[in-house]
Amino acid sequence: MKCSSRRVGGGDSLIEVLIAVSLTAITALGIIGSQLWLARNERSLMARELATSIADSVAEGIRYDTDRDPVVAQWRTRAAALLPDGDVDVLDRGDGLHIAVVKWRAPVSGGEASCAEPGVGATLDCVAVAFAR
Repeated sequence: MKCSSRRVGGGDSLIEVLIAVSLTAITALGIIGSQLWLARNERSLMARELATSIADSVAEGIRYDTDRDPVVAQWRTRAAALLPDGDVDVLDRGDGLHIAVVKWRAPVSGGEASCAEPGVGATLDCVAVAFAR
C-alpha cells in the first residue's frame, strides 16, 4: 500500500490574508482617529478651563479694586502667555454690571468657534463672566 503525502488544508489563501490585513488596518485607523479627537477636545477643554479661571480672577480683582486698569493689564499679560492669542477685555453694560471676557484663538477643527459676545471675532473662542461692582 502506498501512502499519500497530500496535505489537507494547505494554509491560508492570499485573499484571506488580504482581508485580515485590511480589517486590521481599518480598525487601527479608527482607534488613531478616536485618540486624535480625544486629544483635540482635551486641549480645548483645558483652554476653556484656564480662560474661565482668568475671567473669574479679573472679576474678583476689579470688584474689590477701585482702579481696574492694573488688574486688566496684569491678566491680559497672563492670558497672552497662557492661551493662543489670548486677550482680556472688560465690558460695561450699565447699572453696575460688568463682563470680564477672555478670548483666544480657537484651534483649527471641524467645528466653529463659539463666542456669544459681540465684536470678539468669528475665529475666537471666549469665556464671559458677569459681575457687579
